[in-house]
Amino acid sequence: MVGQDKALATGSPLSMLAKPPAGSNFSMTSVVLWGPPGTGKTTIAKAVANTSGRRFVELSAVSTGVKELREVIDKARTDQELYSVSSIVFLDEIHRFSKAQQDALLPAVEAGWIVLIAATTENPSFAVNAPLLSRSLLVKLEPLEPKDVKTLITRAITDPAGLSSKVGIAAAAVDRIVDISGGDARRALTVLEAAAARAIEFADSSPAEISLEDVLAALETALVRYDREGEQHYDTISAFIKSVRGSDADAAIHYLARMLEAGEDPRFIARRLMILASEDIGLADSSALGLAVAAFETVANIGMPEARIALSQVTIYLALAPKSNSAYLAINQAMEDVRSGFLPAIPLYLRSSASARKGSDKDYLYPHDHEHAVVSQQYLGESRQYYVPKSLGQERTLAERIEALRAIIRGKKA
Repeated sequence: MVGQDKALATGSPLSMLAKPPAGSNFSMTSVVLWGPPGTGKTTIAKAVANTSGRRFVELSAVSTGVKELREVIDKARTDQELYSVSSIVFLDEIHRFSKAQQDALLPAVEAGWIVLIAATTENPSFAVNAPLLSRSLLVKLEPLEPKDVKTLITRAITDPAGLSSKVGIAAAAVDRIVDISGGDARRALTVLEAAAARAIEFADSSPAEISLEDVLAALETALVRYDREGEQHYDTISAFIKSVRGSDADAAIHYLARMLEAGEDPRFIARRLMILASEDIGLADSSALGLAVAAFETVANIGMPEARIALSQVTIYLALAPKSNSAYLAINQAMEDVRSGFLPAIPLYLRSSASARKGSDKDYLYPHDHEHAVVSQQYLGESRQYYVPKSLGQERTLAERIEALRAIIRGKKA
């Protein structure tokens, strides 16, 4: 291992877990590895399994369902009971597992059928169920130091499993890759690989040498990936929402697939769809918000990969639904009035306490005592018209109704 000296120090939970089961008091302790991308979470899990002699099973929360998880647990239990072989189950991106999926791990962790090493880039306090977190040791990983990234680059150049000395590399090129990586080993190696391919293609002699020019030229292709905390994250969700707003279901599904394949949190996507259902569809289709909320609940309860189906369903529905932003515009205009000082006194007959109503020259008129349950009555000190309906979808009916209601309420019609 390169880097993470504190997490891997002698006597640390990970170093104890790496010992053979018979020689470690930590042999059945599960671990949650929390850190940014490219800090060695998967490598640590593999190293612990190899060093301790345990069976290693790697799963991804993005593609593993409860059925597959139970099959892995059942095999681990059988191997332990019949052959005394313990298993390390490495679960990448555990924060993408729903509560039900995380709960399915509890019996196996509690009984010691598996040693769980879970990895997450999210704060475990929010992303991991409390019962599971309480049964695990939390190990925080930090971005790699520049010297560690430099060591990885040197190893990758010479190691038979890497570039096997087919290329050399200039010191300036190494420094640039280190700077670009931001402590992310995966990013550094991706850039190195792309730069090496370019250097070999245009080499005048053998072996080729990776120059600073090769690194800079390779950046555009090497780093075109979905970065959950960078521009790709914001650009893709923006394109997704704008495609749904623009009623292009095909484009919206493409961007949805792009985000899910890149490992975007499906709950984030579902939350954005709930916002869109009110902001861009609103009263043109009053069922849109309910469907978006149902999709969010489905995603939260079942997780990936099945959650993709609910997200696809609601994305297509919202894209094809009639659009209206009248509710969005109405609340924005009302709040702007409040901020600018429009705060008329509440009419006495509308106030809650009897003492507050004293001195009023009129009584509150109870709408249900009147025909059509609507009466001529002033509800706001000064007339305002915030809601401007659009003649689209269900809102066409509301547009007709509100004109009739306003006429009665404001005394323009008997």
